[in-house]
Amino acid sequence: MLTGKQKRYLRSLAMTQKPLINVGKNGLTTQFAQGVADVLEPREMVKIALLPSAEETPAMVADFLVEALPGLEVAQIIGRTLVVFRPAEQEKHRKLSLEVAKRG
Repeated sequence: MLTGKQKRYLRSLAMTQKPLINVGKNGLTTQFAQGVADVLEPREMVKIALLPSAEETPAMVADFLVEALPGLEVAQIIGRTLVVFRPAEQEKHRKLSLEVAKRG
């Protein structure tokens, strides 16, 4: 579970990033969840944007991803954008999670 300080740190990093994943008319599928998991492994944090054609709300996307990907946490939902975080499984990709842990 992320603390307030950890979430603030992740939000500050996410401010300068562009969304890597877009949710559109295809909606929430297992392929979407797998794509998020694939991107999360090397990066640990991903910014996701909902396109105007998406029928889902950001809260629905967050709930779907938390259920589909164990260990995933939502750092921020603002407007039609959300920031998700999950520590990498492989030791070589754990850079951001070590920084986040220091702020706990």
